[in-house]
Amino acid sequence: MLADIRAGGEVAVREYASKLDKWTGEIVMSEAQINQATRDIPTAIKNDIEFAVRQVYDFAVRQRESIEEFSVQLQGGVTAGQRVLPVNVVGCYAPAGRYAHIASAYMGVATAKAAGVKNIIACSSPFRGGAMHPYVLYAFRTAGADTIMTLGGVQAIASMAFGLFTGTPADVVVGPGNKFVAEAKRSLFGQVGIDVFAGPSEVAVIADETADPEIVASDLVGQAEHGHESPAWLFTTSRSLANKVAQRIPQLIEQLPGLARDAATAAWRDYGEIIICDTREEVAEVSDRYASEHLEIQAEDLDWWLERLTCYGSLFLGEESTVAFGDKCSGPNHVLPTKGAARYSGGLSVHKFMKTLTWQRMSKDAVRQIGQVTARISRLEGMEAHARTADDRLAKYFPGETFDSGQAVTV
Repeated sequence: MLADIRAGGEVAVREYASKLDKWTGEIVMSEAQINQATRDIPTAIKNDIEFAVRQVYDFAVRQRESIEEFSVQLQGGVTAGQRVLPVNVVGCYAPAGRYAHIASAYMGVATAKAAGVKNIIACSSPFRGGAMHPYVLYAFRTAGADTIMTLGGVQAIASMAFGLFTGTPADVVVGPGNKFVAEAKRSLFGQVGIDVFAGPSEVAVIADETADPEIVASDLVGQAEHGHESPAWLFTTSRSLANKVAQRIPQLIEQLPGLARDAATAAWRDYGEIIICDTREEVAEVSDRYASEHLEIQAEDLDWWLERLTCYGSLFLGEESTVAFGDKCSGPNHVLPTKGAARYSGGLSVHKFMKTLTWQRMSKDAVRQIGQVTARISRLEGMEAHARTADDRLAKYFPGETFDSGQAVTV
């Protein structure tokens, strides 16, 4: 598909949109179309979306403020520093297959906006044979998208990466999606930046004997409804709690609506795990090994867990804080690493949209030391041309002086 779209451009994208999503309407939405599509959204729903956007944006702004530009005087007369700049163009995707992912719309766009990105392109697929879901559209608009396109799947990712319909290729493409969206992002990584290579959503709950088994079971089922391959894990030191949770989960799944029940049944049957450990230290070791996307702590001494745990996408401390809150509106981003990637990567944040750029400046006098060391190290490496750029400056700035620049290489 990527090869077809690269070769065929917008025509190929329209063909895939028609074939896969039955969409033959306009791709780029006009302001009038957006107004028309969102006009009848109830005020209460708009208020909820606006609240969630503010939460995500405000948290992301604080993240942005935590990244500082600086300059420093180094030994040898070198002044060096860093600038922190946003990328120029970002593409944000929100899926709308099994569910209309309203939250995914503002998680990407609001965070890019907080980073200072000047051009934000947003895509979501037609919803169940119709136009873009109006609530997803309203979320894109409220969060600050500059261009909104009705496109789904691989064709959406490719269009943003290649600059189709907008003329501005994205520098970074973000957003969750199915396995085809994930593969498209992985294949395009390098040409564009991406947030994470996302697999099925994951949840782990760490619980001890003080936890409420009803709440623990509810939270595990709450994430299992994401899809047939979504793991739900319980790590506990309490066999009694484990048995109660194991008994309760199938009952809670059976009470779900059909679509969610089907997904959660398969997810728990094929990917659910309960691991009983002897000590909380062993629980922590198991948890870090699993490196789950979402990690809840329903146990005593929350500060100990916060200090001890090192591998997770996002941490939810205490019974009061559940994954669903983070998924929808509490503030931190819900696009998070899966399949063990939390061992080496965090989730989506303003950092994904920022470039840390270094600079340096030095006086002619600084070249006296820097130039000689550079020349000597370059010649140790066998890089004569590098060494001569230092020699040339030493000769120009300090005519008549002799320097120790290492043994020159002749051919």
